[in-house]
Amino acid sequence: MPADRDFHPPTLGEALEAQDAAAVAFAVRNGTVTVPLLPSEGDPQVRVFRRGEADRYMLLLFSSPLTYATMVPDEPDQESAEYDSTQLRDFLAQNIGVLESVWFDVAGPHAMQADPRDVLDALNLEILES
Repeated sequence: MPADRDFHPPTLGEALEAQDAAAVAFAVRNGTVTVPLLPSEGDPQVRVFRRGEADRYMLLLFSSPLTYATMVPDEPDQESAEYDSTQLRDFLAQNIGVLESVWFDVAGPHAMQADPRDVLDALNLEILES
């Protein structure tokens, strides 16, 4: 059977629009996500968020720098970076104990939430498939 030459992995934005958790996992494993960064002079640091006085943090990931900017339109510094699956997996593995949730495009019309361990498991599938 010939390969479908028009096939392309769904982007994170497309997967979120479809509200398809499997497609989100596939997009995150095979593409990039926009990760907010803290404004700093030194090494870039991922910006995490928390609700009030909560003990744990939320990791907010975005389908593009524009969707991040939509969430923080009044902030003068909307610094972000594109993380591939390896970078995201490393960050999650190092910080899994302090994260309560992962949100995708939290300010957009197609936001989705996931447990950090589920996201890490989805990213680890890539390693098992290799």
